[in-house]
Amino acid sequence: MTIQQICSFLETIAPASLQESYDNAGLLTGDPNRECTGIITALDATEAVVREAIEKNCNLVVAHHPIIFGGLKKITGKNYVEKTIIAAIKNDIAIYAIHTNLDNILTGVNGRMADLLGLVNRRVLQPKKGMVKKLVTFVPAAHAEAVRSALFAAGAGQIGNYSECSFAVNGEGSFKGGPETVPFVGEPGVRHAENELRLETIYPAWVENQVVKALLAVHPYEEPAYDLYLLDNARQQTGSGLMGELPAAVPAAVFLQQLKKVFELTVVRHTPLMSKPVQKIALCGGAGSFLTGAAVAAGADFYVTGDVKYHEFFDANDQLVIADIGHFESEQYTVDLLFDILREKFPNFAVLKTRVKTNPVNYFV
Repeated sequence: MTIQQICSFLETIAPASLQESYDNAGLLTGDPNRECTGIITALDATEAVVREAIEKNCNLVVAHHPIIFGGLKKITGKNYVEKTIIAAIKNDIAIYAIHTNLDNILTGVNGRMADLLGLVNRRVLQPKKGMVKKLVTFVPAAHAEAVRSALFAAGAGQIGNYSECSFAVNGEGSFKGGPETVPFVGEPGVRHAENELRLETIYPAWVENQVVKALLAVHPYEEPAYDLYLLDNARQQTGSGLMGELPAAVPAAVFLQQLKKVFELTVVRHTPLMSKPVQKIALCGGAGSFLTGAAVAAGADFYVTGDVKYHEFFDANDQLVIADIGHFESEQYTVDLLFDILREKFPNFAVLKTRVKTNPVNYFV
């Protein structure tokens, strides 16, 4: 199996198009056509993780955080980024980052946090726009079912928990083939009118190529007419953060104790606790202060995230409790998430979890 095959699989789980504009997810080092000898999952692809991969005969590190975030103009080993890149290249270690694209799916980083806290009734906290497109095509009625089925199989027609969604209306299409055409109906050089269905369905933007390919493969016309539209609808299954509920309301202090236990915390930085019971939980792994307003608007009792600055705590405004559990601490179980995803797909392949603790923050207690 090649490194590219593994990367391609990961992009079916968290498509690269879901990453934020500032991000740098994807294959960062290594030859994608090289045979993969084994995989190590990690939160950070540090030099120590690369050395671990070498020792364990794994030539692919799948990490959450990109080791290359901005541009590199020189690679001289002057800092931890350059040292990691040099070690990876010299030893043919591929590094693949799956960052904000994994954050932006409901079953990604935030989904694993929600699993650990036992949250139910989950939804994306801030759905992402620009991810929904619509295909409109025109097809003879007798062939509409075949076209529908092909589009659905390619990933179109999903609205929330509903699948195979489409709309069709009768109409009349006209066309005149040129002298070199071989029309499915009618004759070249003669304008022809045909009873057709206008068939519409939506699809996630990242499956567009396969949806169009499926349409062209099954449509009976020599040159099918179709339109592609970008919709302003936010895709409810895709976006930042997660909103869920505890199975039963608990006192705020009890929930804080649960956070400490589940995430193995030394300390939790938080705003003043409120007297009301806690049940509605918003969360975002990593640096999530940008979602505080969304958590307030969603009616959350608690917002669990990391990297909250002093003045950002005031944004709670006595409407919820902000709990900063730390960047590493909130995302630490992403290592297990990536391991589980890869092990389920490749059960007979060497997939390992890093034993290197990459958290650069220590606590003196």
